[in-house]
Amino acid sequence: MTALPALRSKSLPGGQDRLHHIGHARQAVLYDKGRQQAAAPGVDGWIEQSWLRCLASGHRPEHAPTFNRIAAPELRHTLEANRLLVQAARPVLGKLGRAIADTRYFAILTNAAGVVVDVDGPIDRSNRHADLITRIGTDLSETRLATTAISAALTELQPVWLHRGEHFFEANAVYSCAGAPLFGPDGACVGMLDLTGIEALERPELKHLVAQSARSIENALTLSRPHALLLRLNWPGHALGDEADGLVGVDDDGFVTAANQTARQMVPQLAQASRAQLHCNDLFAMAFETLFDAARRQRTSQGNMHASYPSTVEAPLWTGLRLHALPILAGQSPLPARQHLSPPSALQQPLKDVETALIHKAVLDARGNVMQAARALGISRATVYRRLGSAVKR
Repeated sequence: MTALPALRSKSLPGGQDRLHHIGHARQAVLYDKGRQQAAAPGVDGWIEQSWLRCLASGHRPEHAPTFNRIAAPELRHTLEANRLLVQAARPVLGKLGRAIADTRYFAILTNAAGVVVDVDGPIDRSNRHADLITRIGTDLSETRLATTAISAALTELQPVWLHRGEHFFEANAVYSCAGAPLFGPDGACVGMLDLTGIEALERPELKHLVAQSARSIENALTLSRPHALLLRLNWPGHALGDEADGLVGVDDDGFVTAANQTARQMVPQLAQASRAQLHCNDLFAMAFETLFDAARRQRTSQGNMHASYPSTVEAPLWTGLRLHALPILAGQSPLPARQHLSPPSALQQPLKDVETALIHKAVLDARGNVMQAARALGISRATVYRRLGSAVKR
């Protein structure tokens, strides 16, 4: 077995046991042909699976990795296709660069294929290891570089941390990396954010930082999608108005135009990728007009110097759970500080509105067949017409 650069180092603080376990796992998975273990101790199972995929594809850990850039025409197309991603990430990358300035780590942004589209932070261009992976257009996918934080985040679709010998190629054991996938307004993975250090101290806390930064980029992408109404969502007891909010964009007719990953985790229907077009009535057991009305009342009150700060609407989900929603019309003034938000009880939805929303949903599910909807609800057809008629008048 070829000795790893990382395993020869004596300067790693408090990390020798960790490197020993990683080295033992590499020996078991990458070099022990007769290994019968179901899992290698010392590394996460997904790392082992990535190693095995790389072996199956013909890579060998002792081979030299290739840091190839895509061809110029493809690079131009890639940069144009990811222009919105880069624009959304730029402010976040700038903040990251300042946060990690003294750690010898830097930030890399890739598209969904693992191609570098932007970088930031203290990059030492005289260091070949740094220069190779931070060139715009370099392909850092698993096909090219085997197991890295970039390929892992794009494959596992969750934040990851890789240290030294957890990278597949021995030559890449100089890197320590944290990575997180990036999801667009439609829920698809659009890229990943990576923080990399070269022969740097192991800092697994960067996994939290990169995940938090990825959420900020996702929020910016969601906000950039055209919408007539923005819904900020959170659970009762949690303040609204920061990066932790679920975000849902809605058009004038109540159809969902965008949602961030947080909202998709809160509202089951948003997580169903098979749903081509969702309406607010598919998400909430309430008339969607209620959300617009609440936002309009807020816009009107902003001209009143004695008006209160924004209030939240209680939004019942079809699962029986309830969220607090802060509806904001497109072009409406930015949010004030979180602590000034009025309590959700100010605009809680009346029971009558909830019942009307249930009737409306039943009619939609019955594809407009009022008799069928009435039977499903156990009420008369006249009640259905009366409730829907009163809702229209409001």
